[in-house]
Amino acid sequence: MFGKLDNVLVSFCPTGNHVDIGTQDPAEVLYRFSLSPAGIVASLAAVGVYGFALAWTRSVGLAVFAAVSATYTNIGIGVAIYRDEGVLKRIRGTPLPRWVYMGGVVGSGVSIAAVGALIMLGVGFLLYGIEMDLGNVLPAAVTFVVGVASFALLGLARASVAPSGQSAPALANATLLPVAFVSNVFISVRNDPPAWLDLLGDIFPLKAFADSFFAAFDPFEEGSAYKPWLLLRIGLWGLAGALVAAGKFRWEPSTGTGGGSQRSRRRGRR
Repeated sequence: MFGKLDNVLVSFCPTGNHVDIGTQDPAEVLYRFSLSPAGIVASLAAVGVYGFALAWTRSVGLAVFAAVSATYTNIGIGVAIYRDEGVLKRIRGTPLPRWVYMGGVVGSGVSIAAVGALIMLGVGFLLYGIEMDLGNVLPAAVTFVVGVASFALLGLARASVAPSGQSAPALANATLLPVAFVSNVFISVRNDPPAWLDLLGDIFPLKAFADSFFAAFDPFEEGSAYKPWLLLRIGLWGLAGALVAAGKFRWEPSTGTGGGSQRSRRRGRR
């Protein structure tokens, strides 16, 4: 019914070389759309049915989730798939410095995260009456940059340890969605949560990101919107992700993938 969607991404280097990423399966396209800003807007509209206060709270949480999806999820899945497709191997054979490519991957994720978060917040401002003190814009921006940069590095780390590109989406779901439910993203657990639930959320960086970003929009927040200890926790997770990526990152296709893709196998038969 669907066939294959020819979604081609070309990466240019200074010498004019380019890399054809290849085709994507429709299921993968639909999966990425469901975590994209456009897909999450539908969820935010549905949340609005339950009242403006809930939508106000969730719009900020979904802004964080959109940012994390654009970095941790998309980078972790995309890099693992490109590795199995042989794309990373071809990039390594070009004059393009590796750090430039890695910087481009992280920068692209951060840019998409910013667009997604702005869409979520825009919906909240326009439809649900979210208000923000202008003095909190800078704390929110600093928190956002620290958060998305750290999750981008964690995405690279997850791609580095993923057994194959096919397993990357499942690994993304298994490591993100359960954590999101205890991190004040979909469901608020800020008001006297059970001790074990509070501790579980505190272990992972998503709750620290959500809480520190939410502080800039919370009209009942007393004191500074900067949360240095939360930012430190997020940054330490990002540093851990960078160390894992530096030690485990592979440019070669995963063993047993046979070049990684049906497209590569078709080329081999030619």
